[in-house]
Amino acid sequence: MHKVMALDVGTKRIGIALSDYLQVIATAHSTITREPEQKAIETIVNLAKENRVEKIIVGVPINMDGTQGFQAQNCIDFAQKILGFDIIYEDERLTSEEAEQRLRARKIDFRKNKGLVDMESACVILEQYLSRKK
Repeated sequence: MHKVMALDVGTKRIGIALSDYLQVIATAHSTITREPEQKAIETIVNLAKENRVEKIIVGVPINMDGTQGFQAQNCIDFAQKILGFDIIYEDERLTSEEAEQRLRARKIDFRKNKGLVDMESACVILEQYLSRKK
């Protein structure tokens, strides 16, 4: 079996989550800066190879009316530069809010470290994908 990776692609940072080899459990992994973009892509590819990832789930912020806005296209454009993996797009509406709620519930102060929200959002995206895949 292989792991699955999820990305919460933002304009400044990218949150990363990984599944276990059974593709049941999602775990927040890390946050990287998006710029320079080529370095971010190399980091993602290297991390994916190290963890035997075949699929990368990319969160796409679909508008509430179901349309794709600028940021959704921005995420898709970024993901298309990641070569050698199956890229799957996942609707990530409201994942940041859910991530913040989870962090609050664990009494983690994320206000000074937004990267925590990005990692947790990637975890939510991955959990959505894994639960739908069952």
